[in-house]
Amino acid sequence: MSVDALFRPFALKTCALSNRLVMAPMTRSKSPGGVPTAEVAAYYARRAAAQIGLIITEGTGVRRPASLNDPDIPRFHGEAELEAWGQVVKAVHAEGGAIAPQLWHVGAVRSRRQDWSPPGAYDSPSGLSSPGHRFGEPMTDAEVADAIAAFGTAAADAKRLGFDAVELHGAHGYLIDQFFWEGTNARDDAFGGPTIGERASFAAEILKAVRAAVGPDFPVIIRLSQWKQQDFAARLAPTPKDMEAWLTPLVEAGADVIHCSQRRFWEPEFEGSDLNFAGWAKKITGKPTITVGSVGLSGEFVAAYAGEASKPASLDELIRRLERGDFDLVAVGRAVLQDPHWAVKIREGRTSELMDFDRSAMAVLY
Repeated sequence: MSVDALFRPFALKTCALSNRLVMAPMTRSKSPGGVPTAEVAAYYARRAAAQIGLIITEGTGVRRPASLNDPDIPRFHGEAELEAWGQVVKAVHAEGGAIAPQLWHVGAVRSRRQDWSPPGAYDSPSGLSSPGHRFGEPMTDAEVADAIAAFGTAAADAKRLGFDAVELHGAHGYLIDQFFWEGTNARDDAFGGPTIGERASFAAEILKAVRAAVGPDFPVIIRLSQWKQQDFAARLAPTPKDMEAWLTPLVEAGADVIHCSQRRFWEPEFEGSDLNFAGWAKKITGKPTITVGSVGLSGEFVAAYAGEASKPASLDELIRRLERGDFDLVAVGRAVLQDPHWAVKIREGRTSELMDFDRSAMAVLY
């Protein structure tokens, strides 16, 4: 099947993308003390030079004491950190690419290192890391307000530094997602409730703060998932009606694009339709969507963490759905992590040169 659909331009408000390919955000932990290095800038610039239309950075911590669970994950606050991010933007733009930071707060998630703890209390809606598992204390009203403001400040900094868009990490069981999830949100205030629409209010307030900070024309993306790292089978929206109740307040609050994370992009979201998560999100909201999940590889990423290798896989089904209009953009993770030149090889039909994915690639910055 022709790959032309992947290389058609696309406009995200004021951000003109050269094609439909997005580098998915992938944590690298290669920023000592939270400050991105020249090697980090070069890592992103290589993908921009090799025809990735939009780079979404690894998750970056907003200004809350425990927004990150690893000291070498980059922060998105502080003079040295922001100056370094400015150099990343310049490097990507020099190669003709576009770039968005992913703004992140991990919430009630333990440190990835036994020899380090964050410099402050963990944030979570109800002091739960997963259903029934206590972890810290519920956020106070003041802490909730401060977290909302921290996302807004980070978004303003992103625009000031010259980024082309901004993404909020609202997926995978991290802080924003912990507010979405009934199993971790037992609040009885305006940020809790029995319905997904009520529990979406924290994310909506963050989106309002971000929109106020960046203005009407700057693209704002939010990444969402049904599954959680705590529970792969979790379902925030078991029906299309529930999904509408979840997504509508986010769009009304300022989300321009919904980045729909699945472990396998080809899996249907609901019975009776072959539409995936991104397909349903676009159908319900009318907004552009990004699909992601095992694009271009035979195995999915959770298995990769356990050491499973993956081989290149056909893109025919992906392209069929893209041409049908199910989604607008395609995020590629491990295939681009392994090989900076993946997109060029796809465009030029050099499929025999596509690389297997090996877990060892996660330990270095190619």
